[in-house]
Amino acid sequence: MNQYSDYNEKFRERTKKFAVSVTLFYAKYCKQTEELRIIGKQLLRSGTSVAANFRAFTRGRSEAEKFPKLCIVVEETDETQFWFELIEEANLLDISTFQHIKNEADELIKIFTATKNKMKK
Repeated sequence: MNQYSDYNEKFRERTKKFAVSVTLFYAKYCKQTEELRIIGKQLLRSGTSVAANFRAFTRGRSEAEKFPKLCIVVEETDETQFWFELIEEANLLDISTFQHIKNEADELIKIFTATKNKMKK
């Protein structure tokens, strides 16, 4: 049995929920101003890419195939984190509208970075 099966199942669902949260955030808030529209599109791309690339990671046939896919997941999660930081620091929206999603991005990046580091060893 695949050593990652429980991990894969848990985080396939969690990253998909994250992507849905980012999508709903975009739909509700990112059409208010030109700045939010531009940043929101980048956020939407990276936030949904986290789930899509994690799914690709789970389909990897070997450690050598999985590792670069997980690296992409880390990069996309970090980019998503960046867009939320930009919205916050530019005061484009009140942090309360996206704190929960930003917190999830923070948690996911820690988890995926730790997994990546374990795989590297």
